[in-house]
Amino acid sequence: MATTNLSTDRIRNWRSIVCLVVFVLTNLNVLFPFRIPIPVPRRLARTFVSTLVTLRIIPPRRQKQDQLHSHEQTSSGPGSALIWLSFPMNFVTGPLIADLFLLAILAIGRQEVHDGTVGADNIDPINIMVFFITLAYIAISIDSTGLIRWLAYKVLQSGGKNGKRLYLYLYTFFFALASFIGNDPVILSGTPFLAYMTRISKNIEDPKAWIYTQFAMANIASAILVSSNPTNLVLAGAFQIKFIVYTANIIVPVIVTVVLLFPFLLYFLFQSDALIPKAIQLHELPESAKGKQPLNPNIPNAEIEKQSSDEEEETALLEEILNPYLERRSAAFGACIMTATLVTILAVNAATPVQNSHPVWWVTLPAAGVMLCWDLTWGWLRRNETRKVARESRERAEGSHETLSAVEMKNQSPSSSEQSKIEADVAALDVEQTSSEHFSPLESADEGKGGREPASSPRERPPERATLESITQNSWSWCRETFPTATTVLSTLPLPLVPFSLCMFVLVQSLVTHGWVAVFAYGWNHWIHATGTVGAVGGMAFMSIILCNFAGTNIGTSILLCRVVQAWLAIHSNSGTAISQRTFWATIYSMTLGLNYGAFSLAFSASLAGLLWREILARKHVFVRSRDFMRINFGIIAFATVVGCAVLVGEMYIIRPDTAYTPTA
Repeated sequence: MATTNLSTDRIRNWRSIVCLVVFVLTNLNVLFPFRIPIPVPRRLARTFVSTLVTLRIIPPRRQKQDQLHSHEQTSSGPGSALIWLSFPMNFVTGPLIADLFLLAILAIGRQEVHDGTVGADNIDPINIMVFFITLAYIAISIDSTGLIRWLAYKVLQSGGKNGKRLYLYLYTFFFALASFIGNDPVILSGTPFLAYMTRISKNIEDPKAWIYTQFAMANIASAILVSSNPTNLVLAGAFQIKFIVYTANIIVPVIVTVVLLFPFLLYFLFQSDALIPKAIQLHELPESAKGKQPLNPNIPNAEIEKQSSDEEEETALLEEILNPYLERRSAAFGACIMTATLVTILAVNAATPVQNSHPVWWVTLPAAGVMLCWDLTWGWLRRNETRKVARESRERAEGSHETLSAVEMKNQSPSSSEQSKIEADVAALDVEQTSSEHFSPLESADEGKGGREPASSPRERPPERATLESITQNSWSWCRETFPTATTVLSTLPLPLVPFSLCMFVLVQSLVTHGWVAVFAYGWNHWIHATGTVGAVGGMAFMSIILCNFAGTNIGTSILLCRVVQAWLAIHSNSGTAISQRTFWATIYSMTLGLNYGAFSLAFSASLAGLLWREILARKHVFVRSRDFMRINFGIIAFATVVGCAVLVGEMYIIRPDTAYTPTA
């Protein structure tokens, strides 16, 4: 372990105080994202847009200009010289701006950026991110084959209409699946499945028992394997823990938590029949849809976005649940790749005498490459079929839209005198816009000299020339129709996690440099002296859970607490005193429980998975309020934490001696 500067005198420096304030404000920004209105001169904005049009980056579309004029008028008034742009401050932009600000005032420098990205003290951020993203590709690729929804459908069939039995089956299913492939794929597919299942049920009045249980199981299960959560990767790397040793120590508290949590949820928290009925009544799938071939949801336009009636929408939901799509060959291949990858990781990690001498991304990167090649090859071989499905679905969607528009126009048709007045107004408005619009060199010469005909329809206008935007859109559409699985996975990957995590690493490194982590470590040391092993378990679990909600999600919390514990070790090393193995490992594994359990605690932003979970539910018209999220999860997290910590205390007293800890112990 690198030598740690434990001096606390540095915190009196003004730059140290700024670093702490910036860290706190950044975490509040992650918890409460907002937007900053930025005034821009109207003439500058129009010049910029005109330049983009001239360079053929964007097309000169009237629709976009009308939207711009409308935004200008509503934002700054028709005569204002300014327009207002909205800049997002969220978990991606907030930490990045914080780092740039600290660099600008010289509060951090090259060393902090290096240690926060390349790595220091056995924490290798870039390696962790490569490992996590490549393994996530394999997991999400398996998900995109429809395997998770198909398995959930089989569980639904096995559970039948017995509500409590089905609840047990889904409870076990989501835990087992998340233990294997991590929480993100389970949330990506399991959440919409439950939203649909509870919606097509006649007597489930509120889906909260099902969706909260699924979210809790996905995060509890992610504690078992190091590969299931980036927080586990940070912790295992920081303290040189072999993956198999990590799993062997944490699996017992997790399993006991899962076993005891089920009756608590079923008979106490969600005991109402309105939440988990004794007999679930599901709508039946129509006969016309029972033999229908399920469509691949990865193909664009595979489903008409808006059904023309409630009955057709309900049928579509039933089909998605009771007639799920499954690409069997890709699912089997992906499952084999994932199994081989995890087994290889465990074997290589266990056989490596020195941690990080053979980084685990050496295994996951080639495996993800093989999975990507399979997705691309399989998509290319089936390109004619997928393109045909996309084309036919697009034509049906366009036909439905035109039919609906015609019906609406017919229902709203004005009288002949009103029609004449409307046509005159439209003609006058079109002439006025034509005379005032900026002439684009991309327009034809005749159009530039003579203008447009006032009553011309969009279909009569000459086709627009290609631009960078149109080429990009067409290329992406071609890729989606030709390689539906690969493009779906690439667009679903948690890539925003990379800049967020790296920036948080740098922020925490600034606290290390300026002495704040040493202050926290001394505080933890005093706590351990007063409470011992039991206090180590309870204190670290509680602190981890609370900080997940206020320290940049559970990822930011893992970075901060690992640095604190490393400084705590340095305190004892410098003073010549020892920490017992029992107390040290109790601290480490209680941190693991807190980091994973803390994802379903008080706020959605306690984990990126929570933000994803809320977003998916909102898209399926299931809206979860922050107040309800906190209230319901409080009971779950309290029970799970007490059980997990109690089991962990007993385990530490049984398997860990009271002898001095050394880094190789």
